[in-house]
Amino acid sequence: MNIHEYQAKQLLAKYGVAVLKGGVAYTPSEATQVAKELGGPVWVVKSQIHAGGRGKGKFKNDPNGKGGVRVVKSVEEVAENANQMLGQVLVTIQTGPAGKEVKRVYIEQGCDIRRELYLSLLVDRASSKVTIVASTEGGMEIEEVAHSHPEKIVKVAIDPVEGFQQYHGRKVAFALGLEGKQVSTAVKFMGSLYKAFMDLDCSVVEINPLVVTGDDQLIALDAKVNFDDNALFRHKDIEELRDESEEDPAELEAARHSLNYIKLDGAIGCMVNGAGLAMATMDIIKLYGGEPANFLDVGGGATKERVTTAFKLILSDPNVEGILVNIFGGIMRCDVIAEGVVAAAREVSLNVPLVVRLEGTNVELGKKIMAQSGLPIIAADNLADAAEKVVKAVKEAQ
Repeated sequence: MNIHEYQAKQLLAKYGVAVLKGGVAYTPSEATQVAKELGGPVWVVKSQIHAGGRGKGKFKNDPNGKGGVRVVKSVEEVAENANQMLGQVLVTIQTGPAGKEVKRVYIEQGCDIRRELYLSLLVDRASSKVTIVASTEGGMEIEEVAHSHPEKIVKVAIDPVEGFQQYHGRKVAFALGLEGKQVSTAVKFMGSLYKAFMDLDCSVVEINPLVVTGDDQLIALDAKVNFDDNALFRHKDIEELRDESEEDPAELEAARHSLNYIKLDGAIGCMVNGAGLAMATMDIIKLYGGEPANFLDVGGGATKERVTTAFKLILSDPNVEGILVNIFGGIMRCDVIAEGVVAAAREVSLNVPLVVRLEGTNVELGKKIMAQSGLPIIAADNLADAAEKVVKAVKEAQ
């Protein structure tokens, strides 16, 4: 789960992470009021969407204009820029060409920036530890830094038993070229960030840029926080921060039915039980020349109703030109899947090729249910056969 920058800063501030004062606004008049309360002489007007690269992004209605983060020097300019952003679609490197509509802006104090750094905490899969990632190249996409200047990235893994220690912070601070009281300030900053990360069950906390001010303070000028969805049951207050308008409607609907669904850009819809099998299914579709339209894991204990919902989700994507159902019936019974597939196909008036591969518990009963359905379902003997048949069927239908 993602949240907006202003929400992330409110959470981090409770843990002692230094942030600038600011306020959210939904209208130009609200932006004016926030600016007056903050006082000048400099303010920053920031578009609030769930995507990075806002400063370098462009609005669809003004592709040659300014980006989604602007520094202004009067209350009138705050209102003017808020008016230019609100209700408009901002396109960044992370939104793709469709962009995202700006429904709120964040008005923040300006500050005296001496240096811009990069700092984040994440779970490193290689070491299975929470890891601090830092760089002197603040304000840049970390992927770009990793590609062009990998030597400028420092990583410090934190043992979960030991937790964050001051020496972790000093190692990062020295690598960033901090000096004097900046070092102790940085150690305290990172300690607060680590506590927030652990207490809130975060998956990523990214501060980009982390700025060193003229008076040697360290401030989170931007903040991105992602949470582990599996731990949200422990944080009802954080769940309430969810902005569903920023999320894909199909993915939201899937979550309501305990389905794991992620929309992709291909033409072949996939319905599979088990994340590993789903990944393998997408891989083999590509191997046979197709492109998967989604990742969809119905889980091990799916009901007929959940399978029907999953089928509808796949077909809600207008790009889907064929469907591959790949089920290995261990906990999940093949006859339940077959009943769900048949029910959904009838309900939505299926008009794209459907290939089904079943194996496992009650497989013969499942195949019988589909064979007697009267629907044009293409049976497959194994995964390779299924992938080959669905790719061929889609190409023939084009």
